Order: sequence, then C-alpha cells, then structure tokens
Amino acid sequence: MAAAGVSAKLCFWGNKSHIYSAFRRRTSLRNVFVQKATENTSVRTASSATEPRHNHNFCLELVRSRDYEGFVCSLLFPEEARRSSLALRAFNVELAQVKDSVSQKTIGLMRMQFWKTAIEEIYRDEPPNQPVSAELWRAVRKHYLTKRWLQRMVKEREKDLEDRAYRNLQELESYSENTQSSLLYLLLESLGLKDVHADHAASHIGKAQGIVTCLRATPYHSSRRKVYLPMDLCVKHGASQEEFIRGRQRKLVRDVVFDIASQAHAHLQHARSFRQNVPPAAAPAFLHTVALEDYLQRLRRADFDVFHPSLQNRNPLLPFYLYLRSWKNTY
Repeated sequence: MAAAGVSAKLCFWGNKSHIYSAFRRRTSLRNVFVQKATENTSVRTASSATEPRHNHNFCLELVRSRDYEGFVCSLLFPEEARRSSLALRAFNVELAQVKDSVSQKTIGLMRMQFWKTAIEEIYRDEPPNQPVSAELWRAVRKHYLTKRWLQRMVKEREKDLEDRAYRNLQELESYSENTQSSLLYLLLESLGLKDVHADHAASHIGKAQGIVTCLRATPYHSSRRKVYLPMDLCVKHGASQEEFIRGRQRKLVRDVVFDIASQAHAHLQHARSFRQNVPPAAAPAFLHTVALEDYLQRLRRADFDVFHPSLQNRNPLLPFYLYLRSWKNTY
C-alpha cells in the first residue's frame, strides 16, 4: 500500500511537472506573441506619426523645386496657414506639370481624372494614399476650403491639354482666372478670409499672374516648337509663330510682347487701386505681385525682348523684396 501510495504521488507530481512545463512553454509563446504585437503596433504608430511629416516634406520639396517664388511666398504666410498654403501650391504644381510630362493626351486625361476623383474622396474624408492628396485633405478640413475652386482648377487644366494657342487675350485671361485666381481664392480661405474686395483683387492678380507665366514660358515653349501667345495679337502685328520659334528679336515680336505685358500691368494696377478696401490680412496671399512686378520691370528694361538672357535668370534679391513687402503687410 505504501509503495502504491508513493508511486501514485510520484505519478501525480510527474504529471504536475509535465503540466507546469507545458504551461511555461505556452506562457513563453504568449509573451513572444504579445511582444511581437506590441512591436508591430509601435512600428505602425511610428509610421502613422511620421507619415504626415513625410507628406508635408514632399509638398514642400515639390513647391521649392517647381514654384520657387510660390515657395518663398508660402514661407511668409502666418504659421497657422503656412502648411495649407504649401499643400495648395503643390496641388497647383501637380496639375500644371501634367501637360509637359505626358506624351499622349489620353494619359493626361487619366491623370486629371485621378484628381477629379481625389477631390471627391477628399470631401468624403477618404483621401487617396498620395502625399499631395493627404495634405490637401488636411487643408480642406482645417480651413473648410471651397470645393468649387479646386474643381475649377482641374477642369481648366484639363481643357488646356488641347495644346493649342489662345485665340485671343480674353481667352488667356479666362484661363488665368480659372487657374491662378482660383488658387488665390483658396489661399485667402486658408487665411480665414472671405471678403468681396479681397476676391476682386485676387481675380485681377490671378489674371496678371497667368499672363506673365505665359510670357515667361515663351522661350521654353519655343524651344519645343510651340507657341501659346494669343493669336489675335500675333495677327495684329504680323508676327508668325515661326518668328517666336526662331527666337527672333524683331520689332513686331516685341510689339506682341508689349501688348500682352501691358495687359498684365493693367491688372496689377487695377488690383492695387482699391487695396484700401482689402483687409490687411489678405496681403500674404498677394505677395506674388512682387515677383510679377519684378519680371515686368526687367522685361521693360530688355525692350520687351522676351528671349533676352537676363530674363532667364532668377533675381537673387527677390526673397528680400518679398520679405520687405511682407513686413509692410501690403501688396
């Protein structure tokens, strides 16, 4: 009996030892799984924390490399609107570079369709996993940006894929209103402004910016045997497209440039004629007038020769002029 009892106890303790060992193995495995899950959660948390920073840096670098003047202007925005300003300018760059970066119109239309869909998803709080879209979604949520202006920018850039010259100056102004002025309306909203006088100024400044951009891009487009300057003015002065493609400095070419530049200058003057009615808080959105004015002055000194080498170089003092205008809080 005693031997049987001892044997039973040994068997019992043997079983307990086996069970305890198995429990320890299961506990060890569970701890490994918990540790791995914790590590994965930490990685996901760190990734989600760094993703917004990555998106912001992407937009910042895109604007700095493709729209330097807009980049400097954005840096002079109030801190609460600076990031949104960069997001909006990055969106504008994305749209603007489609035309020159695709070899077929169909591909350009597909990219424009992506942005049309992206805008719809942004306003459903379901932005695409793309840096500019993510930053744009953040700006929309923070400032309640008007959807119509974003849609209008895409629609107008899509029409521009037709790759033809503007029929007249009014058509160039309409394009500028729908693209550059729309961007300015959004920048005003990021500054917390919805003012009829500020919008009126933005309309004229946007038109001036679109006209100047067309002039500045003429040497680049001519090198690719393309001319987008208004056809009515070319016909008026007897300047053929070949004159621009060859970069000739004949008077009739300069006369076309003079008329176009004069219209841009008139829009700037009109925008400034009622600036006493524009809230001072709108000034950061209109800082680009400094760059426009600088180009027009240099163009005048070059006797309206749009191909003059001095116009191909960036003014190194421009950031200083922008800062000075920002300090004065005017446009």
